[in-house]
Amino acid sequence: MKNNVVSCLETIYPLTVTLSIQQAFPAHEVQTMKSICKKILFLLTLCALPTLAFAAENAAGEQSTTPPSQPAQQTATETAPKTPETPKQQPAIMIGYVDLVRVSTESEPGKSGQIKLIGKKQKLQTQIEAKRKQLDKQKAAIEAKLPTLTPGQRESKAKEFQKKVAEYQNFVEKSEKELQDLQQELSRALFEMIEKAASEYGKSKDLALVTVKRDLVYLAGNVTPQDVTEGVVKLINETMPKK
Repeated sequence: MKNNVVSCLETIYPLTVTLSIQQAFPAHEVQTMKSICKKILFLLTLCALPTLAFAAENAAGEQSTTPPSQPAQQTATETAPKTPETPKQQPAIMIGYVDLVRVSTESEPGKSGQIKLIGKKQKLQTQIEAKRKQLDKQKAAIEAKLPTLTPGQRESKAKEFQKKVAEYQNFVEKSEKELQDLQQELSRALFEMIEKAASEYGKSKDLALVTVKRDLVYLAGNVTPQDVTEGVVKLINETMPKK
Protein backbone atom coordinates (compact mmCIF):
# COMPACT_ATOMS: atom_id res chain seq x y z
CA MET A 1 0.00 0.00 0.00
CA LYS A 2 2.81 2.35 0.97
CA ASN A 3 4.70 1.53 -2.25
CA ASN A 4 1.63 2.26 -4.46
CA VAL A 5 1.11 5.69 -2.86
CA VAL A 6 4.73 6.62 -3.38
CA SER A 7 4.60 5.51 -7.05
CA CYS A 8 1.54 7.67 -7.79
CA LEU A 9 3.02 10.72 -6.07
CA GLU A 10 6.26 10.34 -8.07
CA THR A 11 4.37 10.17 -11.36
CA ILE A 12 2.45 13.44 -10.78
CA TYR A 13 5.07 15.56 -9.04
CA PRO A 14 8.51 13.94 -9.69
CA LEU A 15 10.77 16.51 -8.05
CA THR A 16 8.71 16.99 -4.90
CA VAL A 17 8.18 13.27 -4.39
CA THR A 18 11.88 12.52 -4.73
CA LEU A 19 12.83 15.03 -2.06
CA SER A 20 10.23 13.62 0.32
CA ILE A 21 11.28 10.00 -0.19
CA GLN A 22 14.97 10.75 0.44
CA GLN A 23 14.08 12.35 3.73
CA ALA A 24 11.81 9.46 4.90
CA PHE A 25 13.74 6.36 3.66
CA PRO A 26 17.36 5.32 3.22
CA ALA A 27 18.97 5.54 -0.21
CA HIS A 28 19.05 1.79 -0.99
CA GLU A 29 15.34 1.40 -0.16
CA VAL A 30 14.46 4.30 -2.39
CA GLN A 31 16.26 2.73 -5.36
CA THR A 32 14.51 -0.61 -4.76
CA MET A 33 11.06 1.04 -4.72
CA LYS A 34 11.82 2.96 -7.94
CA SER A 35 12.78 -0.25 -9.73
CA ILE A 36 9.57 -1.96 -8.63
CA CYS A 37 7.43 1.01 -9.75
CA LYS A 38 9.02 1.06 -13.21
CA LYS A 39 8.23 -2.64 -13.73
CA ILE A 40 4.63 -2.13 -12.65
CA LEU A 41 4.18 0.85 -15.06
CA PHE A 42 5.65 -1.20 -17.94
CA LEU A 43 3.21 -4.06 -17.29
CA LEU A 44 0.24 -1.68 -17.14
CA THR A 45 1.29 -0.14 -20.47
CA LEU A 46 1.43 -3.54 -22.16
CA CYS A 47 -2.03 -4.45 -20.91
CA ALA A 48 -3.53 -1.19 -22.16
CA LEU A 49 -2.20 -1.42 -25.75
CA PRO A 50 -4.91 -3.83 -27.19
CA THR A 51 -7.71 -1.68 -25.75
CA LEU A 52 -6.25 1.51 -27.21
CA ALA A 53 -5.81 -0.11 -30.64
CA PHE A 54 -9.44 -1.36 -30.70
CA ALA A 55 -10.74 2.08 -29.72
CA ALA A 56 -8.67 3.71 -32.47
CA GLU A 57 -10.09 1.29 -35.12
CA ASN A 58 -13.68 2.00 -34.06
CA ALA A 59 -13.09 5.74 -34.24
CA ALA A 60 -11.60 5.43 -37.76
CA GLY A 61 -14.51 3.25 -38.97
CA GLU A 62 -17.13 5.68 -37.74
CA GLN A 63 -15.33 8.57 -39.42
CA SER A 64 -15.15 6.76 -42.82
CA THR A 65 -18.82 5.60 -42.87
CA THR A 66 -20.32 8.94 -41.88
CA PRO A 67 -21.32 10.74 -45.16
CA PRO A 68 -20.06 14.28 -45.50
CA SER A 69 -22.75 16.78 -44.75
CA GLN A 70 -23.66 19.18 -47.58
CA PRO A 71 -24.70 22.74 -47.02
CA ALA A 72 -28.47 23.07 -46.75
CA GLN A 73 -28.41 26.09 -49.02
CA GLN A 74 -26.73 24.19 -51.88
CA THR A 75 -29.23 21.27 -51.65
CA ALA A 76 -32.16 23.62 -51.67
CA THR A 77 -30.77 25.36 -54.74
CA GLU A 78 -30.34 22.10 -56.65
CA THR A 79 -33.78 20.69 -55.83
CA ALA A 80 -35.73 23.90 -56.39
CA PRO A 81 -37.71 23.77 -59.72
CA LYS A 82 -36.69 26.23 -62.40
CA THR A 83 -39.29 28.81 -63.32
CA PRO A 84 -39.96 28.68 -67.11
CA GLU A 85 -39.18 31.86 -68.97
CA THR A 86 -42.17 33.75 -70.29
CA PRO A 87 -41.97 33.99 -74.13
CA LYS A 88 -41.64 37.50 -75.42
CA GLN A 89 -44.70 38.76 -77.25
CA GLN A 90 -43.88 39.64 -80.84
CA PRO A 91 -45.09 42.99 -82.18
CA ALA A 92 -48.06 42.96 -84.55
CA ILE A 93 -47.28 43.20 -88.28
CA MET A 94 -49.81 45.09 -90.41
CA ILE A 95 -50.19 44.11 -94.06
CA GLY A 96 -52.69 44.95 -96.80
CA TYR A 97 -54.23 43.02 -99.67
CA VAL A 98 -55.90 44.07 -102.93
CA ASP A 99 -58.85 42.37 -104.65
CA LEU A 100 -57.98 42.53 -108.37
CA VAL A 101 -61.53 41.71 -109.47
CA ARG A 102 -62.89 44.69 -107.57
CA VAL A 103 -60.20 46.98 -108.99
CA SER A 104 -61.04 45.89 -112.56
CA THR A 105 -64.76 46.52 -112.02
CA GLU A 106 -64.63 49.61 -109.77
CA SER A 107 -61.65 51.64 -111.02
CA GLU A 108 -61.98 53.92 -114.05
CA PRO A 109 -59.12 52.26 -115.99
CA GLY A 110 -60.60 48.86 -115.22
CA LYS A 111 -64.04 49.89 -116.44
CA SER A 112 -62.73 51.44 -119.65
CA GLY A 113 -60.57 48.36 -120.29
CA GLN A 114 -63.58 46.08 -119.84
CA ILE A 115 -65.57 48.18 -122.31
CA LYS A 116 -62.77 48.08 -124.86
CA LEU A 117 -62.30 44.34 -124.47
CA ILE A 118 -66.01 43.60 -124.77
CA GLY A 119 -66.28 45.80 -127.87
CA LYS A 120 -63.38 44.02 -129.54
CA LYS A 121 -64.85 40.62 -128.71
CA GLN A 122 -68.25 41.48 -130.12
CA LYS A 123 -66.72 42.80 -133.32
CA LEU A 124 -64.68 39.65 -133.88
CA GLN A 125 -67.62 37.41 -133.06
CA THR A 126 -69.72 39.23 -135.65
CA GLN A 127 -67.08 38.68 -138.32
CA ILE A 128 -66.69 35.02 -137.37
CA GLU A 129 -70.42 34.46 -137.47
CA ALA A 130 -70.67 36.07 -140.91
CA LYS A 131 -67.92 33.84 -142.32
CA ARG A 132 -69.54 30.75 -140.78
CA LYS A 133 -72.89 31.54 -142.41
CA GLN A 134 -71.15 32.01 -145.75
CA LEU A 135 -69.57 28.57 -145.41
CA ASP A 136 -72.95 27.03 -144.61
CA LYS A 137 -74.41 28.51 -147.83
CA GLN A 138 -71.53 27.20 -149.94
CA LYS A 139 -71.86 23.77 -148.38
CA ALA A 140 -75.61 23.64 -149.10
CA ALA A 141 -75.05 24.73 -152.74
CA ILE A 142 -72.43 22.04 -153.34
CA GLU A 143 -74.61 19.32 -151.79
CA ALA A 144 -77.51 20.38 -154.04
CA LYS A 145 -75.38 20.03 -157.22
CA LEU A 146 -73.70 16.75 -156.28
CA PRO A 147 -76.12 14.48 -158.26
CA THR A 148 -75.40 16.39 -161.45
CA LEU A 149 -71.62 16.62 -161.05
CA THR A 150 -69.09 14.25 -162.47
CA PRO A 151 -66.54 12.61 -160.12
CA GLY A 152 -63.91 15.08 -161.25
CA GLN A 153 -66.20 18.03 -160.60
CA ARG A 154 -67.11 16.68 -157.17
CA GLU A 155 -63.45 16.37 -156.26
CA SER A 156 -62.79 19.93 -157.45
CA LYS A 157 -65.71 21.34 -155.43
CA ALA A 158 -64.61 19.41 -152.33
CA LYS A 159 -61.08 20.85 -152.50
CA GLU A 160 -62.47 24.34 -153.01
CA PHE A 161 -64.74 23.98 -149.98
CA GLN A 162 -61.93 22.59 -147.78
CA LYS A 163 -59.86 25.64 -148.65
CA LYS A 164 -62.70 27.92 -147.49
CA VAL A 165 -62.96 25.96 -144.23
CA ALA A 166 -59.19 26.31 -143.58
CA GLU A 167 -59.42 30.07 -144.18
CA TYR A 168 -62.30 30.26 -141.71
CA GLN A 169 -60.35 28.33 -139.06
CA ASN A 170 -57.32 30.57 -139.52
CA PHE A 171 -59.49 33.66 -139.10
CA VAL A 172 -60.98 32.27 -135.85
CA GLU A 173 -57.53 31.48 -134.42
CA LYS A 174 -56.24 34.92 -135.43
CA SER A 175 -59.25 36.60 -133.81
CA GLU A 176 -58.74 34.67 -130.55
CA LYS A 177 -55.06 35.66 -130.42
CA GLU A 178 -55.91 39.29 -131.14
CA LEU A 179 -58.42 39.27 -128.29
CA GLN A 180 -55.94 37.65 -125.89
CA ASP A 181 -53.23 40.16 -126.77
CA LEU A 182 -55.59 43.05 -126.05
CA GLN A 183 -56.61 41.48 -122.73
CA GLN A 184 -52.98 41.05 -121.65
CA GLU A 185 -52.13 44.61 -122.67
CA LEU A 186 -55.03 46.07 -120.66
CA SER A 187 -54.29 43.83 -117.66
CA ARG A 188 -50.61 44.78 -117.67
CA ALA A 189 -51.39 48.50 -117.79
CA LEU A 190 -53.95 48.17 -114.98
CA PHE A 191 -51.61 46.11 -112.79
CA GLU A 192 -48.88 48.73 -113.11
CA MET A 193 -51.37 51.31 -111.83
CA ILE A 194 -52.30 48.99 -108.96
CA GLU A 195 -48.64 48.52 -107.99
CA LYS A 196 -48.00 52.25 -107.93
CA ALA A 197 -51.16 53.05 -105.97
CA ALA A 198 -50.62 50.16 -103.52
CA SER A 199 -47.06 51.31 -102.82
CA GLU A 200 -48.23 54.85 -102.13
CA TYR A 201 -51.11 53.69 -99.97
CA GLY A 202 -48.96 51.22 -98.00
CA LYS A 203 -46.37 53.88 -97.15
CA SER A 204 -49.06 56.31 -95.99
CA LYS A 205 -50.57 53.67 -93.67
CA ASP A 206 -47.23 52.23 -92.41
CA LEU A 207 -47.98 48.78 -93.81
CA ALA A 208 -45.21 46.20 -93.94
CA LEU A 209 -46.58 44.64 -97.14
CA VAL A 210 -49.35 45.01 -99.75
CA THR A 211 -50.11 41.92 -101.80
CA VAL A 212 -52.83 40.35 -103.93
CA LYS A 213 -55.76 38.80 -102.07
CA ARG A 214 -55.44 35.38 -103.71
CA ASP A 215 -51.85 35.08 -102.41
CA LEU A 216 -52.98 35.08 -98.75
CA VAL A 217 -52.66 31.36 -98.06
CA TYR A 218 -51.23 31.44 -94.49
CA LEU A 219 -50.72 34.17 -91.91
CA ALA A 220 -48.88 33.95 -88.57
CA GLY A 221 -50.59 34.93 -85.35
CA ASN A 222 -48.86 38.30 -85.13
CA VAL A 223 -49.82 39.33 -88.71
CA THR A 224 -52.93 41.49 -89.12
CA PRO A 225 -54.28 41.78 -92.70
CA GLN A 226 -56.59 44.50 -93.95
CA ASP A 227 -58.42 45.05 -97.23
CA VAL A 228 -56.95 48.13 -98.96
CA THR A 229 -58.82 47.72 -102.24
CA GLU A 230 -61.00 50.76 -101.72
CA GLY A 231 -58.03 53.02 -100.95
CA VAL A 232 -56.09 51.72 -103.95
CA VAL A 233 -59.07 52.24 -106.29
CA LYS A 234 -59.42 55.80 -105.04
CA LEU A 235 -55.77 56.59 -105.75
CA ILE A 236 -55.98 55.05 -109.23
CA ASN A 237 -59.03 57.11 -110.10
CA GLU A 238 -57.31 60.29 -108.90
CA THR A 239 -54.47 59.72 -111.37
CA MET A 240 -56.84 59.42 -114.33
CA PRO A 241 -57.15 62.55 -116.51
CA LYS A 242 -60.43 64.33 -116.01
CA LYS A 243 -62.72 64.50 -119.02
